[in-house]
Amino acid sequence: MIEKKFELEIGKRKLIAEIKNLAEQASGSVFLQYGDTLILATCVMSERKVGAIEFFPLTVDYEERFYAAGKIRGSRYIKREGRPSDEAVCNARLIDRAIRPLFPKELNREIQVVITVLSWDGENEPDILGLLAASLALSISNIPWQGPVATVRVGKIGEQFILNPTYEERGKSQMEVIFSIKEGKKDLVINMIEGNFEEIGEEKILQAYQFAKPYFKKLIDFQKEIALGVGKEKLILEKAEINPELDEEIKKFLGEKLEKAIYQQKKGERNDKLSQLREELIGFIQEKFPERINYVLKFLEKEIDRVVHENVILREMRPDGRKLDEIREIHCEVGAIPRTHGSGIFCRGQTKALSILTLGAPGDVQLLEGMEIVGKKRFMHHYNFPPYSTGEVKPIRGPGRREIGHGVLVEKALLPLIPSLEDFPYTIRIVTEILSSNGSTSMASISSSSLALMDAGVPIKNPAAGIALGLMQNLEGNYKILTDIQGPEDHHGDMDFKIAGTKNGVTTIQMDVKVEGISEKIFKESLEQGKKVRLQVLEKMKEVLEKPRLELSPFAPRILVIQINPEKIREVIGPGGKIINEIIKECGVSIDVEETGKIFVTAEKEEAAKKAVAWIKNITREIKIGEVFQGKVKRILTFGAFVEILPGQEGLIHISELAPYRVEKVEDIVRVGDIVPVEVISIDEQGRINLSLKGNVRRKKRS
Repeated sequence: MIEKKFELEIGKRKLIAEIKNLAEQASGSVFLQYGDTLILATCVMSERKVGAIEFFPLTVDYEERFYAAGKIRGSRYIKREGRPSDEAVCNARLIDRAIRPLFPKELNREIQVVITVLSWDGENEPDILGLLAASLALSISNIPWQGPVATVRVGKIGEQFILNPTYEERGKSQMEVIFSIKEGKKDLVINMIEGNFEEIGEEKILQAYQFAKPYFKKLIDFQKEIALGVGKEKLILEKAEINPELDEEIKKFLGEKLEKAIYQQKKGERNDKLSQLREELIGFIQEKFPERINYVLKFLEKEIDRVVHENVILREMRPDGRKLDEIREIHCEVGAIPRTHGSGIFCRGQTKALSILTLGAPGDVQLLEGMEIVGKKRFMHHYNFPPYSTGEVKPIRGPGRREIGHGVLVEKALLPLIPSLEDFPYTIRIVTEILSSNGSTSMASISSSSLALMDAGVPIKNPAAGIALGLMQNLEGNYKILTDIQGPEDHHGDMDFKIAGTKNGVTTIQMDVKVEGISEKIFKESLEQGKKVRLQVLEKMKEVLEKPRLELSPFAPRILVIQINPEKIREVIGPGGKIINEIIKECGVSIDVEETGKIFVTAEKEEAAKKAVAWIKNITREIKIGEVFQGKVKRILTFGAFVEILPGQEGLIHISELAPYRVEKVEDIVRVGDIVPVEVISIDEQGRINLSLKGNVRRKKRS
């Protein structure tokens, strides 16, 4: 077996790359280890060329394996891994966003990158290791690729930045940001960012980047050294076809028609005009060059790209006529949907998002049981992107990678603002329906979800808003940053920089590019522009609802919380759940019990919850010697009677305590069902209660 080993000290741990021929039929493969977390990354390039395609045919799969964490998961009947978890989907998207723009445009073969987590040590996150492994596998393969990329995660505890923080350190960190970097023509460029923050200022994010900069070059040089030593010869691509005569014919035909078609304010009109022009062009070309249709369509895309870039960079002219830093018209609503617990509508131009919030009991949490995460999730955001939102006809199936990714992005943007379980003991689920899409629906979802939270009366710290910034950049390095990108600016632009936060700071960033990367200068300007626009959007939202409502919706459940002695939990539950199920049935409530003795009682009506709480308090009440109760006789034995003095709590009246005189038979004094006044005379070490009826019974025998 061929094997070569390379090591690099990074973040006080060793990064170990092993090149073996175990996956020898892949175009490239590498084993990459950090701590005891081990990744296998493979990449394969199809032998078959593909025809005309709209998107580069790259597939990235991130495969979690339960054995990596020493776990056996699944249902009783199925013990193998099923569909990817949301975390795995987001990790695959993370890797895809960093490597996709670095494939040559003329590469027309399918590429698949598979990241398999073989071992996970519970300290070192496999996501950034997977991205590094993918970069290295592509670098040593025969696949044309313009990498490598370096990636690190930066955390911050107090004033101290931390490189590649462990899980424990991340739990204490105020930020968690991933940078993916490559070498540009003159300096390092950023080609992907993914960050979550606790309302942090933009200057701190820039400081995090500065802190990480010294490590990027090390990681890039490490990969280049390996590729130089063991890399395969890259596939030589065919030169892009050039047909000057045909190009001239197309340009003459298009004339001013192309610009007129692109520069329409409404997305539908723009699409219609471009489709009509495309059909006219095909009809024109078929007469002279019938076999060149694919070439013509590719050339048309390049021309649209050129027109959009030139007009923005040279003339600051956008397709819908806005200024470069101008936001589309904003409209907000709250409480638009009857009977729901909270709702918000956020419209920005033709992008329209409706978010609907539901409050549930603590027991409604989502149970997480994955390779890395085992726990409960009490705040959920789900994102739906139906075909009508783009005016298309498509089958509606389950959520795809885009829907999952956008849903999680919004969730991360809002999570730092959600009150704790102690302050607000509800499970919270928001569903965003995208009603109309024309750019940055995920950022619109953050705003509509914030409105829904406030409409529901959830005491969030601050409302959040999001915006997407774009970039037009030419080969000479001239560029313009665009605010609130839509349609052709997104499709033909060079950057999608999503940033969200509150008036106090940033909560999330997600950036990817279509070029090799952006400079630190563009990064800084994008942060500044994002802050300015975010505050403008928040002001618009404030006009509709400034802060959370003081009262919950009348349709929302009511939750009452009580704390009992943990030793009394078994008394509340009862044998086989008898007691707790009786309370649930009689009161019409749901009950969640924690090991700490905290009990959550949830009901549609507050009166029902109060009834159940009173029942539980009676069960768990600490009985004191000398107290007198009106008890109900439940059972009679030869030596005495058992009397229920509180729900679920019984005491014994010994036959000698039934009367102030000698009693021959218990039934002479009490019978089952009698209500009798009893006094607590003692409680033994095992908690057994002894009662007396003496002094409370007439001095004559029962007839």
